[in-house]
Amino acid sequence: MLLLLLSLLLLLPLAVLLWWPRSRDARWSWLVCLQHRVAWGVLRWAAAWQQKRLAQSTLHAGQSQQQALRRCLQGAQGPRCPLRGSTDISTFRNHFPLTKASQAQEEESGGQPLSPTSNRYHGEASLQATLLGLAALNKAFPEMLAPGGTARVTTSSPWPYPLPWPWHALGQVSPTGAKDPRVLLLEALRSPGLQALEAGTAAELLDVFLDLEAHGEELAEAIAAGSPGAPLPRRAAELREALEQGTRGLALRLWPKLQVVVTLDAGGQAEAVAALGALWCQGLTFFSPAYAASGGVLGLSLWPEQPHGLYLLSPGAPFIELLPLKEGTWEEATPTVLLAEAQKGKEYELVLTNDASLTRCRLGDVVQVVSVYNQCPVVKFICRLGQTLSVRGEDTGEDVFSEALGRAVGQWPGAKLLDHGWVESRILDSSEGSAPHYEVFVALKGLRNLSEENRDKLDHCLQETSIRYKYLRFRGSMGPAQVHLFQGQTPAAPRLEPPAHPGGHGSSSPCWQCLFSSACAPGRLEVLEVQAPKSDPQLAQSRGW
Repeated sequence: MLLLLLSLLLLLPLAVLLWWPRSRDARWSWLVCLQHRVAWGVLRWAAAWQQKRLAQSTLHAGQSQQQALRRCLQGAQGPRCPLRGSTDISTFRNHFPLTKASQAQEEESGGQPLSPTSNRYHGEASLQATLLGLAALNKAFPEMLAPGGTARVTTSSPWPYPLPWPWHALGQVSPTGAKDPRVLLLEALRSPGLQALEAGTAAELLDVFLDLEAHGEELAEAIAAGSPGAPLPRRAAELREALEQGTRGLALRLWPKLQVVVTLDAGGQAEAVAALGALWCQGLTFFSPAYAASGGVLGLSLWPEQPHGLYLLSPGAPFIELLPLKEGTWEEATPTVLLAEAQKGKEYELVLTNDASLTRCRLGDVVQVVSVYNQCPVVKFICRLGQTLSVRGEDTGEDVFSEALGRAVGQWPGAKLLDHGWVESRILDSSEGSAPHYEVFVALKGLRNLSEENRDKLDHCLQETSIRYKYLRFRGSMGPAQVHLFQGQTPAAPRLEPPAHPGGHGSSSPCWQCLFSSACAPGRLEVLEVQAPKSDPQLAQSRGW
């Protein structure tokens, strides 16, 4: 009903345009202005309605979650739902045991891995996240939604429920339906007055800026030649000048009025956000309208002015439970709690149930409660369970490894971490005296070579961070972590996408060619074959690759 009303209101200016006695340019300018006002007026009204509904549902979180569970059970079809007609939460928990995400995906796909990019987040929660996110951004950055103020530079949208007509009427410069990322980037580069930059995820935006630096001259020539659009030689010269001044602050040199970067947070994006904020997007605010997983939208972002990464867990569908953790682990006898029962400062693993997959799925996402909104928790993402390395039973988790890697990178002069991946190596070579160890791949900005001294710093930082790792290194049961530097993304070495949520290694993998065993459990990856980049033949020879 809302979309139908919006469609009629957006078509109204076209009818008026047919008889309004003005010049063509004046009529077109008036049409654009009227469409913008109508679209934003409707979206503002819809956002206010959603805000009122959210306030009511969070004030009565227990009742709202009961309704969400009833909706999930009613939406489930077939023999999977033995509780049709019963919505008692205790009964639901007794009938449906907790299931890990990897098990749930195998059951749904018949053993075939699910693509993390195939899931879209359409639904009431997605629409609510989009409308409230737009309203929050407009409040913090009023000029962002002015005509021509926003551009998207990736084919995927950061908005969980993109609305094509309002987006076009609100003046987004990106061409509707464009499937070529280069076309989207060119349109954004042609518009120096942008207020906001959109990308599907921070990792995708990182790739866009790397591509911009690698092919800047080609893009400048296309802009100067008028492909697409009219020739803009002056804008092409501005692009060349901005690129010549280096990486740091590039976004603001290209778009001096830029205020905010909008990306969708699906977890594991911290490194990409940190790299963008320290280099290309220095001085800009980052905003994610929602926290999303493969099962749907889990958290709402209502405070662009607050630190990045704070989300309100909504009591509506999908049905969310919280599994209490103690020192990063879960005791089997510990029951889940509802949103209203969450305690500030505690860490929990998210458990998700929706009507598409009537399974109490442990996502592996660990969040910490930082505050409370009415009766619902406001959380921040901490890490993902299951992303661990263990060659001698040491179980080095993602959070421990990331802390050690961050310390090591801080000791590498001028280096900024763009991406990383890590795997176990259990290959024993008595002739060289090697022992099981970690193979670490890093993509850096600002540092082209790593000395042996700098490579060894990661191993020292791991020993400082993990007592168990230090003990095994002291005994000689483990060898030192081996660090491999990847110089950047090239067409010949495509990005290795992370596995289906939750992943089995770093947040998003850098660009090396690895073939992993599909039978490996999450966090227990076994290297079957690794090919060194052609730019480093000595490494390939020394490793026998």
